[in-house]
Amino acid sequence: MTTNQTRFRPESSEPDSDPCLINPWYAVQTRYRFENKILAQLQIKGVETFLPMLNQVHCWSDRQKSISVPLFSGYVFVRLGATTNSRMNVLRTEGVMGFVSVNGNASPIPSRQINDLSALLAQKVPCSLHAFLKVGQRVRIRGGCLDGLQGLLVQNEEKTLVISIDCIQRSVAVTIEGYELELV
Repeated sequence: MTTNQTRFRPESSEPDSDPCLINPWYAVQTRYRFENKILAQLQIKGVETFLPMLNQVHCWSDRQKSISVPLFSGYVFVRLGATTNSRMNVLRTEGVMGFVSVNGNASPIPSRQINDLSALLAQKVPCSLHAFLKVGQRVRIRGGCLDGLQGLLVQNEEKTLVISIDCIQRSVAVTIEGYELELV
């Protein structure tokens, strides 16, 4: 299984501003199998989006085909300003069910979680979905193509790093045998 991602970043009018500090990421819940349609609609509206994708090989009796599927089915990530208009613009998109929220307020996702997931997928390292974890040692990888990636260390038969998106309670696991780790 290989990984892929779709990401759109509109040009910023202020080159020195860091959008990570101004505009947080949010998870948007989607209708079943509407992730790509919503992604395209939001990109047309100029919204910065992130849809993590996995490439999977599906086998039928007469053929095999590689297809891309969303890593977290039913979710698209968006980066928005604090204005009500930007949120309403997303909510008025066909197929959007709403923002993932706590007590009626959209839950911002730390940029670090999105950046780590994006970095993992960019390296095309085989990974898989993992049960959401909250306990365990938080570690950072030192060196190699995954340098700086942070997550929870899980040790069963082999060392595994789990990257979690807290607000949607979804996680991705990658085997990290041979990488140097440090506590965070």
